[in-house]
Amino acid sequence: MKTALIVIDMQNDYLWEKRKKKFAYDTEKLTASVNALIHRYQEQGSDVIYIRHLIQNLPTNRLLFGFSIAGTEGAELFGGLDIVSDYCFDKYFGDALTNKKLLEMIREKGYDMLHICGLDECGCVTATALGAAKRGIKAEILREGTATVLPEKKVRKVREKRRKAGIRMI
Repeated sequence: MKTALIVIDMQNDYLWEKRKKKFAYDTEKLTASVNALIHRYQEQGSDVIYIRHLIQNLPTNRLLFGFSIAGTEGAELFGGLDIVSDYCFDKYFGDALTNKKLLEMIREKGYDMLHICGLDECGCVTATALGAAKRGIKAEILREGTATVLPEKKVRKVREKRRKAGIRMI
């Protein structure tokens, strides 16, 4: 089976010391888990693909959001993340597969399975897994290397939605 590891939104604005308080991820633990996955998949001969979430660099977006602003240091991949490939794609929506170049590459390389990790389980990780299912691409979310800061009630709701769509968390 040809599998790719998709690393979602492991960016400075969510993980560095200057992040907003709402992004209360355990940076050290998460980064160590994701880096271990990156090296495991690379050693197995799988491609590792990095995704950055970007928000258009407009004055209103800088005020309203203040994170993932295109062209800022905060939008760059986190400095503690191990980069082992040149496969890095930007997205402007939760579902990474809305990036046509990424979707084209996935189809051209003929991956049988996408394994997804990163941030946030209840946001872009799930949106990408659901987007894959919608496009007939098999995807699973890796429990190791995936995190959320959302409350348990929201997490249960999102997990139930994924379960109904046939997307496993392994």
